[in-house]
Amino acid sequence: MSSKAAFFDVDGTLVRTNIVHTYAYYAMNSGGLRRIAARTLGVAASVPLFGALDLVDRKTFNEFFYRYYEGLSEDRLVTLAEDMLEDVLAPALYPSAKDLIEEARRSGCRIVLVTGALDFTILPLARHLGADDVIANKMQFVGGVATGRVVPPIIEGANKANAIREYCVRNALALDRCHAYSDSASDYAMLAIVGRPTAVNPDVRLRALARSYQWPIVDLR
Repeated sequence: MSSKAAFFDVDGTLVRTNIVHTYAYYAMNSGGLRRIAARTLGVAASVPLFGALDLVDRKTFNEFFYRYYEGLSEDRLVTLAEDMLEDVLAPALYPSAKDLIEEARRSGCRIVLVTGALDFTILPLARHLGADDVIANKMQFVGGVATGRVVPPIIEGANKANAIREYCVRNALALDRCHAYSDSASDYAMLAIVGRPTAVNPDVRLRALARSYQWPIVDLR
């Protein structure tokens, strides 16, 4: 068994899409035409607010955004996730994303996706990429229907680092031998906690941090 893992952020790191694209797919494929139109227009109208919240606080953004899932059927969400892989996520993979994953696998790493996305949206992608495990947010369901609330703790920012630490303890992995990959400065804690961080498609702040700490920088775009 491997004694180390490679932890990959997903949105912006491996794929060009984000959780807003994911929900938009559900909004356009769930319910009758009237409900589809209402959900789609609701998302479109809220895009400026999403951007503002994401800049201020990723945790608040996630809590607010996932309320849009309220009332959607768990069965339908899981079923559509398979179609979404083919229609949205697989086409949005950066051309060299699989190569980066394979490089980590060849070095003896267990492959783990770590994302603020909902687990049912990511599991098909994880299988497609041959990932060994997923750390993701979990939607609360009551009677098979989404409540719009995420089971705490929300996977974002510092909580990603906490989740990685706990994962390593549970699986007897050496944290200082592990790798982590992300595109965003909001994942600084996730990158800093491992022994081998890499900035992938970095935003301006992360690029500056990576240069300061002499972390490798990879551009898959």
